[in-house]
Amino acid sequence: MTAPRAIEPPVKRMLSRVEAAAYCGVSPSTFDKMQKDGLTPPPLKVYARNLFDRHKLDAALDALSGTVAEPVEPNEWDAI
Repeated sequence: MTAPRAIEPPVKRMLSRVEAAAYCGVSPSTFDKMQKDGLTPPPLKVYARNLFDRHKLDAALDALSGTVAEPVEPNEWDAI
């Protein structure tokens, strides 16, 4: 039997502040500090909610860690 995961990976793209903090592996207060320092993207205002785009969070985390995404080479199936 495998051990349960501490947090399940999110399936949805837009995350609340608490979910975004958990996704980044930090507490909500640390996430707020990261926001203040410009280390994470600003939230998107959707009606009365502030939501964080998971893809933008990934890009910010990649920049923090120095990870550079490898360009994807086109393949013949892309045109079909």
